[in-house]
Amino acid sequence: MVSSKFKEQMERYVNYRGIDIILHLKDGSIIELDKNRRLVGEEIVYFPQKANPSTISLTMIQKADLFVA
Repeated sequence: MVSSKFKEQMERYVNYRGIDIILHLKDGSIIELDKNRRLVGEEIVYFPQKANPSTISLTMIQKADLFVA
């Protein structure tokens, strides 16, 4: 389970299109989210390829780097 404060912060940043987000996951992988992303429940839905959505559970995120685009 994810804390409500973390979920609220991620929702705010995911919905703001002027920020680039790089996620560092607990398994050691790094994912850069493009502008086409949204938070659904406790998962971030993003589209690394136009027609194929991918999801990341908030529980898998170790760290998020935010950059103003």
